[in-house]
Amino acid sequence: MNSNTHNLFKISTIILFISISLFHFTKSPQTLTLTPKSPRTNYIVRFTNYKHAHHHKKYLEHNTKKKFNGSSNWEWIDRNNAASRFPTDFGVVSVDDEAVNSVVEEFQRLEMVKDVTVDSSYQLRNLLGGNEKVFERIGAFSDAKKRPGKIFTSMSFEDNQTVEWRRELLSHKSQVTSLFGADGLWSKGYTGGKVKMAIFDTGIRSDHPHFRNIKERTNWTNEDTLNDNLGHGTFVAGVIAGEDAECLGFAPDTEIYAFRVFTDAQVSYTSWFLDAFNYAIASNMDVLNLSIGGPDYLDLPFVEKVLELTASNIIMVSAIGNDGPLYGTLNNPADQSDVIGVGGIDYNDHIASFSSRGMSTWEIPHGYGRVKPDVVAYGREIMGSKISTGCKTLSGTSVASPVVAGVVCLLVSVIPESERKQILNPASMKQALVEGAAKLSGPNMYEQGAGRVDLLESYEILKSYKPRASIFPSVLDYTDCPYAWPFCQQPLYADAMPVLFNTTILNGMGVIGYIESPPVWHPSNEESNLLSIHFTYSDIIWPWTGFLALHMQIKEEGSQFSGEIEGNVTVKVYSPPGLGETSFRHSTCVLHLKLRVIPTPSRSVRVLWDQFHSIKYPPGYIPRDSLDVRNDILDWHGDHLHTNFHIMFNMLRDAGYYIETLGSPLTCFDARQYGTLMLVDLEDEYFEEEIQKLRDDVVNTGLSLVVFGDWYNVDTMVKMRFFDDNTRSWWTPVTGGANIPALNDLLAPFGIAFGDRILNGDFSLNDELIKYASGTNIVKFPSGGFVHRFPFYDSSESGATHSFLAGGKDNADSAILGLVEVGGSRIAVYGDSNCLDSSHMVTNCYWLLRKILDFTGKNVKDPILFSNSVKLETSLHQDDDQLPSRRTDLNFSTYSAVLGKELICRSDSRFDVWGTKGYGLQVRGRNRRLPGYKAIDLGMGLNSSSDISISKSPKVVDRSKENSSGNKFLGLLYRDDLDAPVVFPSHWLVPAAVGVLGILLLINFWRIRQKRRRRRKGSNSSGRFSNL
Repeated sequence: MNSNTHNLFKISTIILFISISLFHFTKSPQTLTLTPKSPRTNYIVRFTNYKHAHHHKKYLEHNTKKKFNGSSNWEWIDRNNAASRFPTDFGVVSVDDEAVNSVVEEFQRLEMVKDVTVDSSYQLRNLLGGNEKVFERIGAFSDAKKRPGKIFTSMSFEDNQTVEWRRELLSHKSQVTSLFGADGLWSKGYTGGKVKMAIFDTGIRSDHPHFRNIKERTNWTNEDTLNDNLGHGTFVAGVIAGEDAECLGFAPDTEIYAFRVFTDAQVSYTSWFLDAFNYAIASNMDVLNLSIGGPDYLDLPFVEKVLELTASNIIMVSAIGNDGPLYGTLNNPADQSDVIGVGGIDYNDHIASFSSRGMSTWEIPHGYGRVKPDVVAYGREIMGSKISTGCKTLSGTSVASPVVAGVVCLLVSVIPESERKQILNPASMKQALVEGAAKLSGPNMYEQGAGRVDLLESYEILKSYKPRASIFPSVLDYTDCPYAWPFCQQPLYADAMPVLFNTTILNGMGVIGYIESPPVWHPSNEESNLLSIHFTYSDIIWPWTGFLALHMQIKEEGSQFSGEIEGNVTVKVYSPPGLGETSFRHSTCVLHLKLRVIPTPSRSVRVLWDQFHSIKYPPGYIPRDSLDVRNDILDWHGDHLHTNFHIMFNMLRDAGYYIETLGSPLTCFDARQYGTLMLVDLEDEYFEEEIQKLRDDVVNTGLSLVVFGDWYNVDTMVKMRFFDDNTRSWWTPVTGGANIPALNDLLAPFGIAFGDRILNGDFSLNDELIKYASGTNIVKFPSGGFVHRFPFYDSSESGATHSFLAGGKDNADSAILGLVEVGGSRIAVYGDSNCLDSSHMVTNCYWLLRKILDFTGKNVKDPILFSNSVKLETSLHQDDDQLPSRRTDLNFSTYSAVLGKELICRSDSRFDVWGTKGYGLQVRGRNRRLPGYKAIDLGMGLNSSSDISISKSPKVVDRSKENSSGNKFLGLLYRDDLDAPVVFPSHWLVPAAVGVLGILLLINFWRIRQKRRRRRKGSNSSGRFSNL
């Protein structure tokens, strides 16, 4: 055997060995994840009534016995805790993973079963790691990976900075209690006596020297201890009821009930909370503090149990979150109207940078959020009890929350015990707090709520309190800036979209209430009749709270009016009789309005913001816009002008633009009123009627269009999916940073399309440095337009492969900014919204947006943007089959307001199209067409210098036949409904191919040896095959 043959044999043997190794040792990561150590998963079964646990257990066993023939694919889990002696409305069962679907379906079929959900675990973040360990603010995600447990934002933390106000505070030997005047109530004998305070946290030690009245300690975890081994629960209890001279609490005589709901590993489960909540209800707690929170307000078992808890007359206080200074970052349950949500301030009465900001985002995108937090309190460098003895400082809204909880305990003790349940409830306590609060100068309503808690003012209110209903906020004053931001930032004017103001009804008369008659607007003078208000409100006010939303428009006859409009809105509320009463309780709520009105601005400076097509977390996994942000992977801040785009909103107002919000489809606005329609960071699809109308608006009505896209790459989205150990399900991105396939459909009539690259890097334009953070590229644009290109790194899956093959470099210029004229209209597209979004912005591009709007609204062309060097002589083109396409491996209609839904104009559109399909479309049996709305004429008004082929009809996409970025098998490999282990071809295909290659090489080696043997044999005989 010569050396070449010998080497070939070695190679083939090695390859065969590798292939065998791959078969034996390479496993699908999905399969590994889907096959946990335990073959069972815990589920919460909620029932429609309360019974003892053994009754619920027998009910399930009896009604599923025939279905499963006595098989043990599920079992009841006994919960031996303090609540087990009381009736319950839920049970926990352990279900075989392989039988999950059949068992859950059978349970849900039963009449007495309300629903079945996974027993999600909670993870308490940023507590005290050990006795004295300094910890960082860490959220639910780290390095783009989800940590175990329910999604929570950061909790209280220790400041490393030296702060002047702390030195001043300590030098005067002051206490946070004295800053609220607690000693004034102590001197009157009010110290929190006979107030039952539930602290849901990490427990407390029974012999702690700082507490005189630890009434009961209960453990709801799977650990056999009642003690606090972390220190957070002890600190919270110390702020509320500590009696150490160095770190006094507010109500030292309060009865402490310590609910240990978190383990030493800082983990909890929904079922633990549900049991603990039920026990708090059964034990008649007065106040409950919960210093936790997260963005998932759709965790229904948890949220609904909080509603039941407050309905049971337990006053809940909760931290609003530590995700400031970002807007739209309120945490649940503090964002619920029945809970007192607390923000944080420092000792200079400045809103703490860490304190989360409003508005609430439950109502977005099809409505408007409520004012939260309710109140603020000191939350930086607060003194509290250490884990065993002594004091220390912590900061965070989870510190401000027990400050308010301590205030509440002190206020509860003011009311005689025999009268407390008749007077005090979650609504009356919130009324006392918000009406007594001191409004701070500087912060707006979404930063401070009603203002800083004022203990003594609230005390005076409660002393003479009579059950009543009220509205919060009770005043909307456009002259009170900045408190009334964003309303005071932009006056009202005729022909505008309605301005929505969402208020909370607080009903101190009873847990349930009703609106007696529709709300009424009472103008204070003749000019105030120019205001038209439509109202939407709660049919039932429960528990203790409801909503009243104002939809405000100026009538057409006020188009030239300039001045103030003033008056009151009244709404009458009634509740059932109280204890010992025979007649219903009645109350009239008053909301005072003082509004500024200006003449209708010119069309050129009016901008319409599309909110309707925005999708956020929850309910789906909507990924972040910048993939560089690896510790906050969800898009949950609302994407609203008044949340994470609030700085941009202020900038545009300062530049003289008027921005209105459209929360309905694109058919629901009159394009003749606006110079520009802005589409920024949108994730939803579009109705075909929307595509048609927008094309007509641009071609015939002179409407201009500004589009800011974001990354979209199916391969990258697939890679971002993960298995959540809490919900036992796959989390996969619903879309990219923006829904590029949908935007391309919308832009198709104008010959414009985005690609699927994920571009990152810096570039300079007009001597301004801009960060391009996970933006996309422009792949189609008409000739005659102006396109700016720059070199970037492509971090998409396909781009990374190309970069690797090119030696780690990708210097090809990518088109990212395009501007073009279309007749009397103008279109501008840009591939990244990160520079407008204040959530995770690196550098802003507000100056670029202003120049773009000057172009689209006023036809002012900046010489840099419209340089001849960037003018397209020939169109930028890419075949349609090469454009990004939709994923087919998920049901997008679950998250969409378009797919499978009816096109209808909602209550945030102009009053005249409410409940219709909009302008220029068939509307409930009649055709509504705008006066003077031109018929489509494709041959007129087009700019000859722009080679744009306006399609005669919008592109209709059969989404059921569309593939995912050319990867036709991705739907098989990465589908979402993976309830059982699946064999993935991608994980046996590679070793199989390698194995086949090894076998072929061995066969080839064997054939060569056989031929050589025959040759040697022939040479020895006749030599006829010597040349073979």
